[in-house]
Amino acid sequence: MDRYRIIKRAHLTEKSTIAKDEANKYVFEVDRKANKIEIGDAVEKLFKVKVVNVHVLNMTGKKKRLGRIVGQKQDWKKAIVTLAPGNSIELYEGV
Repeated sequence: MDRYRIIKRAHLTEKSTIAKDEANKYVFEVDRKANKIEIGDAVEKLFKVKVVNVHVLNMTGKKKRLGRIVGQKQDWKKAIVTLAPGNSIELYEGV
């Protein structure tokens, strides 16, 4: 799988910002078909950092309602990537 298609976007929340500051962990929304090894390789090659560990979570979409119509947001996959000490991703530094 193409590494540019594996990493969809950075998942910036208050909790992910705290994890970045305290434990050097970065959170990404990734392709649902990607596994831990592919995610780790993609992050290493795209951002030129050393990945120590990858945790993957399958997130279910929230149920939404508009009047009588009930729908659901799309399911997605979240990856929490731990980097080696001394490494950082510049994408997060200005936030």
